[in-house]
Amino acid sequence: MLIGLSGAGKTSVAPHAARLLNSAWCDLDQRVVAQAGLSIPEIFVAHGEAHFRKLERAAMAAALAEAPQVIATGGGWAAEPGNLAAIAGRTLVIYLSLSPIEAGRRLGGLRDRPLLEVASPERRMTELLAVRERWYRLADIEIAVGEASPDVVAAGIATAARQYGSW
Repeated sequence: MLIGLSGAGKTSVAPHAARLLNSAWCDLDQRVVAQAGLSIPEIFVAHGEAHFRKLERAAMAAALAEAPQVIATGGGWAAEPGNLAAIAGRTLVIYLSLSPIEAGRRLGGLRDRPLLEVASPERRMTELLAVRERWYRLADIEIAVGEASPDVVAAGIATAARQYGSW
């Protein structure tokens, strides 16, 4: 099992990594949306962030019960108390680090992220990173993404998975 911690560009990197590893992949946010029958912004408006995080934990538990796969999480999943501890020793967790500026570039005009629905999404990403990075640093491996293409990042993930994750 391999989990990549990243919001920006995760749906373009995860399938490439899975293909290189001859594995399935899933996007945790997509699973939550499918299960809830609501978009992420709709979940936040109707039920709040705490409910979304509960759905996210349940989606992760379901993914972990399946065959080994690449699991792409959103940026907030790892920063929720207990989430990383719950999977310790069962997975290889990779932190895909990138600057808020690069994250913003990769996200482009996406509007499905309620925590970024502010006047300055870049400033908000900087604030979120400042709070969350201590959790991200608990990952087994960090891959500095920089401006690398999804293919290059996926190759790094596949190499790390083979070297450290018994793939």
